[in-house]
Amino acid sequence: MAEVAGIYAGGLWLSDIGLVSASLPELDSLAGKSVVITGAGGLICSTVIDTLIHWNESHHGRDSIRIIAAGRNRAGIAERFGEFSGRGYFTFMEYDALSAEIPPITADYVIHGAGNAHPSAMSSEPAETMLANITGINAILRASMNAVKRVLYISSSEVYGRRTNGNTAPFTENDYGCVDILNPRSCYPVAKRAAETLCSCYVSEYGADVVIARPGHVYGPSASANDSRVSSAFAYLAARHENIIMKSDGQQLRSWCYSPDCAGAIIKLLLCGENANAYNIPGEIMTIREMSGILAEAGGVKVIREGASENERRVFNPMNNSSVDGTKLESLGWKNIFDAKTGLTHTVDILRLRKVS
Repeated sequence: MAEVAGIYAGGLWLSDIGLVSASLPELDSLAGKSVVITGAGGLICSTVIDTLIHWNESHHGRDSIRIIAAGRNRAGIAERFGEFSGRGYFTFMEYDALSAEIPPITADYVIHGAGNAHPSAMSSEPAETMLANITGINAILRASMNAVKRVLYISSSEVYGRRTNGNTAPFTENDYGCVDILNPRSCYPVAKRAAETLCSCYVSEYGADVVIARPGHVYGPSASANDSRVSSAFAYLAARHENIIMKSDGQQLRSWCYSPDCAGAIIKLLLCGENANAYNIPGEIMTIREMSGILAEAGGVKVIREGASENERRVFNPMNNSSVDGTKLESLGWKNIFDAKTGLTHTVDILRLRKVS
């Protein structure tokens, strides 16, 4: 796979993607098949597409995996994937998660990851965040009823809510806490819960084949520069040689998963997961402070503590512990390739190779 510009500059990203691709023998079964990926420019789904691209570029002489990248911005998708967006196996599909109706989908598989997923968007557009998650998956499921073999829905670890009993164990797939339904910040976890239930309804009522992925906290250089998730914002600061500004005590527990590992888990679930089941996508469990310390070390900068404004606190994830248990996914033969120190350091290194500003 030839080295090209953008996120691919320097070859480190391609190397990381290659390790994930090589760990997925199931990818061979996608040869000659077509996959629609919504949210194609996002942190997770752009990495899924990169993994499929890598397989295609590494298996000349085989039928390619036909990639249908669905999103709102054709120019943005072309810029993100560079020369690969011009390959014969790559097609852009105009798609907005707020669309109540979309034309029937004739692809073999759909990976649905479109929608607001970072805190500033949840704060400024809570209604749109909620509607995009519910309306979006409903339109995808309806459009997939005739030809699509399986839909994979990307949910979130936020569906678990906040524990009130002090338990700090990682969440398993059947372990739920509380969500404040009158808090506008709950637009995201409440919508994700509703979307998962809707998936189950389509399975029960229409015989759909749907598997649900629940990622923990995903990070990587595939995040956009305006992504307000702390791991993304901190990584960009470190790559720019700017000190990391932390607006909390940083003691919240999270499962940190490098985006190539998350992409590999999604592909594993698409091809091996059990219908009507949800699977956590785990990562290395550590606090936000510990995560930021690794990024600061990689960037040669400091972590500086500052107080948060009321508006900033309003968008915080209320879960002190959102770590997840990955036993169910690991039973399918998946495991993380990258530890947090490697993944976070590579994130800063790759952003620097891109010369982010």
